[in-house]
Amino acid sequence: MPISTQRTPDERFDNLPGYAFAPHYIENLPGYEGLRVHYLDEGEADSDHVFLCLHGQPTWSYLYRKMIPVFTASGGRVIAPDLLGFGKSDKPTEDSVYTFNFHRDMLVAFIEHLDLRNITLVCQDWGGILGLTIPPAMPERFSRLIVMNTGLPIGEPISEGFAAWKAFNASQPDMDVAGLMQRAVAGISEAEAAAYGAPYPDASFKGGVRRFPELVMVEPGMEGIEHAVRARAFWSTEWSGQSFMGIGVQDPVLGPPIMHALREQIRGCPQPLEVAEAGHFVQEHGEQIAEAALSHFARAT
Repeated sequence: MPISTQRTPDERFDNLPGYAFAPHYIENLPGYEGLRVHYLDEGEADSDHVFLCLHGQPTWSYLYRKMIPVFTASGGRVIAPDLLGFGKSDKPTEDSVYTFNFHRDMLVAFIEHLDLRNITLVCQDWGGILGLTIPPAMPERFSRLIVMNTGLPIGEPISEGFAAWKAFNASQPDMDVAGLMQRAVAGISEAEAAAYGAPYPDASFKGGVRRFPELVMVEPGMEGIEHAVRARAFWSTEWSGQSFMGIGVQDPVLGPPIMHALREQIRGCPQPLEVAEAGHFVQEHGEQIAEAALSHFARAT
């Protein structure tokens, strides 16, 4: 049965500050017929390095606007998709459509469709919860990792901060995304905060936003745990690529304690870059993280 979906009007994305990137679309990925996925594709198509930038909740590829120029200036190609339900991608209208495997399987199909190789996985929040489970399934495609404020939950509580966030999210079916970003990111302009809210004209567009906290694997038996368990084993014992970690210290949900624990699970991960003034949306300080990561990779080569 076809999925009921809707599409944010293009004019809502006009003149967003710092986001002068050309849109690209894939329609009818295997298993996602009738749905259109948006992504950014910046830099040289034949570059030796592909930076795959995965966002979380309630953000979209706008989150990476400050990191993309650093990666392309280094000669890299940057691919930044919007998950279904987010950004310029189509938005299924039934909340029940959004599951762990719905999102993960889309990313796998997306990577295979574009035949991405020599990937540097750049991930944060749900971009990591999902993204960190993908290299175990296709390790030959991944060579480097830049990981920020995320986790690999396997059916246990994460933190008091996450429990509070989950409860708050559940109380806000029409989440004020722009207002949230203004509270969460010190110094963000009103126009930038509004850009984060641009994909969501009303509550009917926010099914993906509503669902993500409910999908985090904090109880036994939840969908995705098997992928996360496999991923923990992969990153701790099988991963042989280069890694870099950036931490937004002010994050009350996935802050330094969780990130240092994650670092212990990533084989060969060096001491992280801790950004003292950054919170959960650490990509708002993305230039320094991208530059530090590239410098580390160059030294380690």
